[in-house]
Amino acid sequence: MEETMKLATMEDTVEYCLFLIPDESRDSDKHEEVLQKYIERIMTRFAPMLVPYIWQNQPFNLKYKPGKGSVPAHMFGVTKFGDNIEDEWFIVYVIKQITKEFPELVARIEDNDGEFLLIEAADFLPKWLDPDNSTNRVFFHHGELCIIPAPRKPGAESWLPTTPPTIPQALNIIAAHPEKILASESIRAAVSRRIRGYPEKIQVSLHRAHCFLPAGIVAVLKQRPRLVSAAVQAFYLRDPIDLRACRVFKTFLPETRIMTSVTFTKCLYAQLVQQRFVPDRRSGYRLPPPSDPQYRAHELGMKLAHGFEILCSKCSPHFSDCKKSPVTASPLWASFLASLKKNDYFKVGLGKYLEEVFQLKILMFFIFHSSLAMSPGEEILTLLQTIPFDIEDLKKEAANLPPEDDDQWLDLSPDQLDQLLQEAAGKKESESISKEEKEQNYDLTQVSESMKAFISKVSTHKGAELPREPSEAPITFDADSFLNYFDKILGPRPHESDSDDLDEEEFECLDSDDDLDSETHEPGEEASLKGTLDNLKSYMAQMDQELAHTCIGKSFTTRKQVEPVSQTTDNNSDQEDSDTGESVMAPVDVDLNLVSNILESYSSQAGLAGPASNLLQSMGVQLPDNTDHRPTSKPTKN
Repeated sequence: MEETMKLATMEDTVEYCLFLIPDESRDSDKHEEVLQKYIERIMTRFAPMLVPYIWQNQPFNLKYKPGKGSVPAHMFGVTKFGDNIEDEWFIVYVIKQITKEFPELVARIEDNDGEFLLIEAADFLPKWLDPDNSTNRVFFHHGELCIIPAPRKPGAESWLPTTPPTIPQALNIIAAHPEKILASESIRAAVSRRIRGYPEKIQVSLHRAHCFLPAGIVAVLKQRPRLVSAAVQAFYLRDPIDLRACRVFKTFLPETRIMTSVTFTKCLYAQLVQQRFVPDRRSGYRLPPPSDPQYRAHELGMKLAHGFEILCSKCSPHFSDCKKSPVTASPLWASFLASLKKNDYFKVGLGKYLEEVFQLKILMFFIFHSSLAMSPGEEILTLLQTIPFDIEDLKKEAANLPPEDDDQWLDLSPDQLDQLLQEAAGKKESESISKEEKEQNYDLTQVSESMKAFISKVSTHKGAELPREPSEAPITFDADSFLNYFDKILGPRPHESDSDDLDEEEFECLDSDDDLDSETHEPGEEASLKGTLDNLKSYMAQMDQELAHTCIGKSFTTRKQVEPVSQTTDNNSDQEDSDTGESVMAPVDVDLNLVSNILESYSSQAGLAGPASNLLQSMGVQLPDNTDHRPTSKPTKN
């Protein structure tokens, strides 16, 4: 039996906060009551969209959080989205819609990486905005992304703090200057592009497949389709202790299996399909041969049944004594029902009554699912005890199952993958060029020019700036400022340097001392710097002498070959020149060596990601596929 160790992955979470715009007319003593009513209104309004959604780990949730320090009381939620990044962006869409429908609310959202909305729009951010000063600047208000700017000069704008604002300062700025804090159109477009298509996009992310499951699981999934995610995660993250409970099934017997249709997210389906697993012989789960048309349904059902069994095995043995309904047993139900009766909720007209009761059922369905009162295993066991089901009826339904979805999306071709990456990067279809046109119009000089532009960019300790446009003008280089920086670090330089033996290009900065005042130099400092320069020249001479005896020079392509120098040219020539045959090294063709080395690195990637393709693509250079094939040597006849 295969036993897979539990994956040591860090949980990816997203946190979101909803604040009320400051209002002097609002009673501060009833702040908690006001926020609780907002939570009920938000959940009621968005329940039809949130309830049927299948979450990877945890659902969207809101709760009251009292004020602490400078942070006022607000509505707070946190969701673990795990491997399904779409859960995070769906929450971004929900938060944006909440602030659009409740204009008196302001929302903040961030994840493990911090301000991930700024990361998504990194190509369009202003230069002044960085992770160090972005705290409490990014908000959603009126359904739009807002960024509180920093003053260009201290005191230039009195309403802007010179340091990152506190939450109360940010809320006051948003209330007083909503039009001045609106993020640029390009930043808003980058975020909107990432959440484009919701809520219709939810259906696109689903995958329906046939599974051969025990009747108990079929009945549970009919009532709680979202529990499929907990079962998949339990199987996906199983460990040897979990699998002990699956040696002999106690809850979901294999003899009761029937065919059914299960709705997954594409992420959950991929996790379940890609796992290789052989069940224990004692479990009673047998798979047909791979050639059987229903092999995939049997395999998926077997894996899913193991996940459900693992969930139930983690429950307390005394939990089976509970016979209460999962809804009526929840304390949220009692408090919410009492508030409805207090407000004469059930004394309205019949038509309105039926409409609101339907909304009530949706609301309570979601509230119960969002509560953490029960573990998934406890919820499954409770459903099995309270929901009656007939195996014969389920078998009749199995005869008329809807067709399952095609899973060809699991095997993407390279062209389809490139298209998805381009769409994720926001490239328009009209800007796309066919593969043939790229290969015909490709110019290798673009590689060397892009690399030169990259090297000429100004870089700091935070990283290098990549040239986005090939036509972008290179950054100018101020030699005087550059030398002044070195003066501050290394101290003043000698008035006159003996640099006749130094390379003119490499040591230009050591020769350029005309602008310095030699009177300010101390004799001890001049002697120290002179000794440092002599040591540097000595090191360079030793390096040249050692390299002269190697073949390193032959690894570079040169512009032209220079004839050997006559022995009578100079009697005072360096010793290393005489050792190498009295020859002068030919100048290296830098561009040709650069391009050939990059192409060789790109070819060795064999179509996979690598340093050459990653660097060039970040600079806007797209290399065509390598269609050259090295000729294979034919065997010679003896």
